[in-house]
Amino acid sequence: MAEVPPRRPETLAATALGHEDAATGALIPPLHPSTTFRRDADLGYGRGRVYARADNPTFDAAAELLSALEGGEQTLLFASGMAAATAVFLSLSPGDHVVVPRVMYWGLRSWLLGFASRWGLEVEGVDAEDLDAVRAALKPSRTRLVWLESPANPLWGISDIAAIAELAHRAGARLAVDSTVATPVLTRPLELGADLVMHSATKYLNGHSDVVAGTLTTRSKDEDWDRIKAVQSQNGAILGTFEAWLLQRGLRTLFPRVQWQCRSTLDLAQRLAAHPRVAEVLYPGLPDFPGHALAARQMTGGFGGMLSIRVKGGEAAAVAVAARVGLWKPATSLGGVESLIEHRASIEGPTSPVPTDLLRLSVGLEAVDDLWADLDQALDSSR
Repeated sequence: MAEVPPRRPETLAATALGHEDAATGALIPPLHPSTTFRRDADLGYGRGRVYARADNPTFDAAAELLSALEGGEQTLLFASGMAAATAVFLSLSPGDHVVVPRVMYWGLRSWLLGFASRWGLEVEGVDAEDLDAVRAALKPSRTRLVWLESPANPLWGISDIAAIAELAHRAGARLAVDSTVATPVLTRPLELGADLVMHSATKYLNGHSDVVAGTLTTRSKDEDWDRIKAVQSQNGAILGTFEAWLLQRGLRTLFPRVQWQCRSTLDLAQRLAAHPRVAEVLYPGLPDFPGHALAARQMTGGFGGMLSIRVKGGEAAAVAVAARVGLWKPATSLGGVESLIEHRASIEGPTSPVPTDLLRLSVGLEAVDDLWADLDQALDSSR
């Protein structure tokens, strides 16, 4: 038999790594609702399954596919992106020093500045786009973790993953990257030196706004990873069986969805940059965006499906635009098939670093001309 050539990531995703049900020949992985598994006559677990909190076979298809797409050794599925992210920090010890971006997903930022700091982590925020600032923040033998988000929500700044990985490792720290917006379609942080990659799988990985989930993928199974696995199991931060099945279904269309969204977002960003009612467009795909050159090196195949605009006329004008769209939906979240628009400052509150005139846009799968027409009329109406 001829040797089968290596499969491209698009093929791995579309075929779910070729998962088939051995018992029936079904091409779609089955759903296993059982919470417990039979022990052998000698009281062992020869099948490798003990209890569904860690051993649910429905997890396998999505977890193994993500490990393959990210180039990692193992993936865990969590009940949410927050559950995945906080598990990393909870695997540390009180007194440990961690470096995080000043601009990042607000839910995790609030948790770090609240619970995690009270619990005893020393949390230091930096401009993660500035290598000198990251270098200055690192405390050799004390810094245990550097956390990045690239592109960083909602200003879409780009951090140099490879350079920061080198800095972190030199200081004895690990690097974890929230790659929710980039997805493995555009960036593979583990190949750039990161130790962990996290996704809010609620967003692009599932892609249909009907699952809340999170994932962590590790470059290697080591003592740090074992601690994270223990946090997940002991806290019960696991994904539901049906949600895991839906996640593997969503992953099968990840590449065509993200590729379409990248093309539409770049088109809209270019049009918006010339709109008289727009003060600024924040999108890594635009040549005048501060992180464009780095994004072009670090991201392959596109610059993501997220952009933000700052509306002339300040907060009142921005809020008016969000209220006057029709096709775009004024709602929280991102990465789904439908396009969403949101005034972030009103969500994040008075401590937010987000300008009050900013609108965050998640571009879906609608026709780009229809999306543009809807935005254009809303912007013109905000005068």
